[in-house]
Amino acid sequence: MQFSRRRLFRGAANAAAFLAATRALGVEPRRERSAPRLKPTARAAEAYLRRVHAAQLMRDAPRVEHKTNGDRHLGGFAIYSKGLPHDAKRGEPDPAALKILLGAIESGRHDQFEAIPLGGYLKLADPQAAFAYDLIGPDSQQIAIPAPPAFSSAEQAAEMVEIYWHALLRDVPFDQYAMNPLVAKAAAELTALKGYQGARDSGHVTPELLFRGTTRGGRIGPYTSQFLLRDLPWTPIRVPQKIRTAVPNRDYVVDEQHWLALQNGALADDIAFGDVPTYIRTGRDLCEYVHRDFTYQAFLGAALMLFKMSAPVDGGIPYDYSISQSGFVTFGPSDILHLVGLVANIALKAAWFQKWRLHMRVRPEEYGGRVQKQLSGAATYPLHIDLLNSTALDLTRSRFGTALAPQAYPEGAPLHPSYPAGHAVIAGACATVLKACFAESFVIPQTSAPSADGQSLRRYTDSGLTVGNELDKLAENISYARDFAGLHWRSDGSAGLALGESVALGVLREMRMTSHELFDGFELTTFGGDRITVR
Repeated sequence: MQFSRRRLFRGAANAAAFLAATRALGVEPRRERSAPRLKPTARAAEAYLRRVHAAQLMRDAPRVEHKTNGDRHLGGFAIYSKGLPHDAKRGEPDPAALKILLGAIESGRHDQFEAIPLGGYLKLADPQAAFAYDLIGPDSQQIAIPAPPAFSSAEQAAEMVEIYWHALLRDVPFDQYAMNPLVAKAAAELTALKGYQGARDSGHVTPELLFRGTTRGGRIGPYTSQFLLRDLPWTPIRVPQKIRTAVPNRDYVVDEQHWLALQNGALADDIAFGDVPTYIRTGRDLCEYVHRDFTYQAFLGAALMLFKMSAPVDGGIPYDYSISQSGFVTFGPSDILHLVGLVANIALKAAWFQKWRLHMRVRPEEYGGRVQKQLSGAATYPLHIDLLNSTALDLTRSRFGTALAPQAYPEGAPLHPSYPAGHAVIAGACATVLKACFAESFVIPQTSAPSADGQSLRRYTDSGLTVGNELDKLAENISYARDFAGLHWRSDGSAGLALGESVALGVLREMRMTSHELFDGFELTTFGGDRITVR
């Protein structure tokens, strides 16, 4: 790595910043002429003061106001209730059971959580995590996100229309969107919906932008991120990213009996798998990836790929300007891999607070039941006219026989509320730390796109496929894949990405207190496109 006058001057500036920071902690930094290490009591005092300062940053952070959309006041039909007993006629939660659940969430009492009545065999997914603390990064309640769209709003209607289109187009290869007439219909309908918040070009949802996110990177090149296509360098093993995907044209939870059983927490059969592994080239393939992945899997793989391709570190990393040292335990591979896993679980705690204690948002699976019950005459709900008049709803009823939201998984949605999406907060957090550690402008070498049958990769040349752009795309792939499956709403993903990003920035801010190196902060580009330095 070349040494430059600019890096030398930056190193001097960082040294001054470090001296000022340690003095602010009440600790005089060790001089070069001092003993090789602090005495145990002095070291303990310095470590204690750094921990206290980190705690003070969290304590003194600006207070936030958490807002909800008011759906809880509409009644049990408008909030999450899967896993509780439901009545057979309307498919709504038993009022007494819902009252016990809401009471437990309000009180936080262990005995009340254990008293929640279940409608079947499946248990609720960790509602007490909504009360958990973390000793690293911001507390779960210190970050606010917007309230989700209300049950009867135009935005909620647009998101349900998109859910139907997801189901109708799950098996169309992404690279065939531009020539598919049904894709054109979807793009035209979503363009006309004022409540739709997806990517647009001059006000229009184009086939090329359909189902994509709104980051710059998410709009460039193939739909699937390079980090989901390249071989995984599990050194010394190389693993092609061909996945065991689901058979095409087979969807689930499209009859009322199956739907009601799942609302009550019934067990479900396993998914039907295809015979041949494939690269991710359709929405269904992407659904199956996020069906079986572990929390930060995609981003662990991305980090390993970045090391393998010798992607340069970000300009803010201390060893970017060192002529004699490289990072490893700090500001190097060990540190970066640790960060990816660390922020994933901290972000989940923030998400679980939002899910259980604030919003209790219904899943598309539940909402589809409300649409079906209204159209069958069993109930009446405040559904927006944009949804009831949509082409997507008509085509869904024609193909599947009901207005239920067709699911990619036999078991439907997991047993926790919808907003924000857990995959999305993990994606937002993990992508943020990777953007902080690697040079986002580095162009990824030997890029590719999957063939229509998913059995091979073809060469793709586009200088826009940079580390930063493809990490944003990876984050959106992982987030919105759960929408493709019928599990989540678009706003679950966008809010989750923002929440995860905020969690990661808080963790990165604390890292400056742990380092000995000359370090002036991490530099990265946010999902919103702003270039920032985290100090």
